[in-house]
Amino acid sequence: MPPALLITAIIALLSSRVPLNTHHVYNLPNMFQIHFSLSPFFTMSPKNANGYATSNNNNIQSSPPTSPRNRKNCRRRLRRRGSFAMLHRRNVLLIVTVLYFTGLISCVGPLFSLLQYSGLATGAVYRSHEIFQKFWNDIEADNSSTIELSSVWIYKRKLKEQKTCSIGTTAITKDSPGANLYLIVDANGGLNQQRSSICNAVVIAALLNATLLIPHLEFHNVWRDSRQFGDIYDEDHFISTLKDYITVVKKLPAELMERYDSNISNIQNLRVQAWAPPRYYLEEVYPVLFKWRVVRISPFANRLSMHLPSHLQFLRCFSNYEALRFSLAISALAKKLVKRMIERSSNSVGKYISVHLRFEEDMVAFSCCIYDGGQAEKSEMDVVREKGWGKKFKQKYRVIAPGLNRKNGKCPMTPVEVGMMLRGMGFAKDTPIYLASGKIYQADRYLAPLRKMFPLLQTKETLATKDELAPFEGYSSRLAAVDYLVCLFSEVFVTTQGGNFPHFLIGHRRYLYNGHAKTIKPDKIKLVTLLQNTSTSWIDFKHQMGSMLAESDRKGIMVPRVKKSTRKGSIYSNPLPECRCLWESERATNRSNSYLMVDH
Repeated sequence: MPPALLITAIIALLSSRVPLNTHHVYNLPNMFQIHFSLSPFFTMSPKNANGYATSNNNNIQSSPPTSPRNRKNCRRRLRRRGSFAMLHRRNVLLIVTVLYFTGLISCVGPLFSLLQYSGLATGAVYRSHEIFQKFWNDIEADNSSTIELSSVWIYKRKLKEQKTCSIGTTAITKDSPGANLYLIVDANGGLNQQRSSICNAVVIAALLNATLLIPHLEFHNVWRDSRQFGDIYDEDHFISTLKDYITVVKKLPAELMERYDSNISNIQNLRVQAWAPPRYYLEEVYPVLFKWRVVRISPFANRLSMHLPSHLQFLRCFSNYEALRFSLAISALAKKLVKRMIERSSNSVGKYISVHLRFEEDMVAFSCCIYDGGQAEKSEMDVVREKGWGKKFKQKYRVIAPGLNRKNGKCPMTPVEVGMMLRGMGFAKDTPIYLASGKIYQADRYLAPLRKMFPLLQTKETLATKDELAPFEGYSSRLAAVDYLVCLFSEVFVTTQGGNFPHFLIGHRRYLYNGHAKTIKPDKIKLVTLLQNTSTSWIDFKHQMGSMLAESDRKGIMVPRVKKSTRKGSIYSNPLPECRCLWESERATNRSNSYLMVDH
């Protein structure tokens, strides 16, 4: 009999109300026949015809408990027996329960590990390179049902007519400075997480009626490039654009700096709870700000609730899409690359696809996913993880499950997977593609199949000259900003991995293209299953990819539900409906030129 079933049967019997005898065979199927020999505490003494208990000696009958003393002793003995029986029963249940779960873990654990690591689970093993070899002849010969970039998006969003926007420049006009209060924030994280912090800082400054010091961008141990606000964004444009809403300054007054020995780090730092609502800032932060005239909040990432009153959401939108404009150096290079992509897309009326590929060495290492590099790849990734994250991945509680990560769609897509997906969706061989990425892991080997499927593939390095890229070398945030702008103006944007880059870009595209994200967001769980099945035909694969494209088209126009008390999703990834009023404001008339400085 299986141990788990045996223990389950014991628990069921011990939990039942069936009287337990000293030796009893319970009426179960043959395989479950269980014989119990229990403690004497469970033994029920037989009764005579008068209803009184008999002793163990059958020849001696107990006298009726007529006297009070006998009745008292009898009750005491019964209570003692009942207590011992109950205690024993609880102990048995506790022991059996522990044994049951121990057996369950010992039985199921190895099976789970086997499925997880041996690749028996569907989608747990990387075989995309094998599938490509199988599909290649069909891909090369397939010229049917190609998609024109000018007509790839079928769904159109028609915004419902709403009441005239009451939110304009007069609704959020700043109050007089009064007490001369100053807010300092340290924007931590990567490029777009810092962008979120900057927008939130503008909202908090307006809420507290404080002057905002130009946000400080913290050094990030992954990006590893020192940068200040002016290296990424146009400071003067930021200050002048927000002048009707808040005051922004580049430095604190001299008398205030003297109080803190000219060292901003000496200023009192407030630890603010994550996703704090406006009320928290008014009740907890403002009293401190009013007392000391200046406060510093560090870290500041994700320190403001996503749901805000409409006038504050408007200011969030205005900061993101109007006030934050990339620096002249970044915008100028991006403008050149967009122009060159359009010139190389003459066969598609100047339209191109952009792909955000996260297959850099550090991303592959961090994901703990296994590809087709064998032991050499494993050794190399161990070194990268040790260098970038120390002992983080070697801690005892850390469970590394490459197969499970792949099955759940958490592994970065490889270039060959992106290529097969796009060809399966119907994009022709001569489709122009811009690849936005850092340094690809083993680029020569992994990019070769993608270039084979799409010969017109371009990157920053192929579009720009060495002299044009020289000022950006070693500054990954600035290079990411260039990629951001080139992707923003593509007809189709393909995201292959989560993160703040696609999160913000999808929202920006919705804002720019009348509510449609024009983004392909693949179902990676479905994709890894298809790309592990070596029996899949090219025709079947194309059918699945066509459905995936249609689903991306449908979801591209979806608007989240916004209620009075909550908002589903981020306003940065889906700016509707709160940012609609910004479209209708006079400040948004020439928005494509104002915040991007790119004609398109």
